[in-house]
Amino acid sequence: MTRPTRPPRHLSPAARRLYAAILETYTLEAHHLALLTKALEALDRADAARVEIGAGPLTVLSRLGELKVHPLLAVERDNRAQFGTLMRLLGLDLEGPPPPSARR
Repeated sequence: MTRPTRPPRHLSPAARRLYAAILETYTLEAHHLALLTKALEALDRADAARVEIGAGPLTVLSRLGELKVHPLLAVERDNRAQFGTLMRLLGLDLEGPPPPSARR
């Protein structure tokens, strides 16, 4: 099976550039490419939530008139955390993905 050389088309332009830059620097196996794709999807989702929130208020009124945290803040937070977790799993700050013995 040949490795994909192009980023997945459903990713944002910024995520596709990051995908391409990572593939220029690292040799990844198929399961690493899947993790990279999922990480970049999470980054795109976090960025989309940030755009949707915009410069608006960080709180909203519930249907009962109570002040609550904007629900998209949780979407942004969770997806940024997921991006960080998946990127750490890839171990790209090291020289390529960590060997199996280095994983927990």
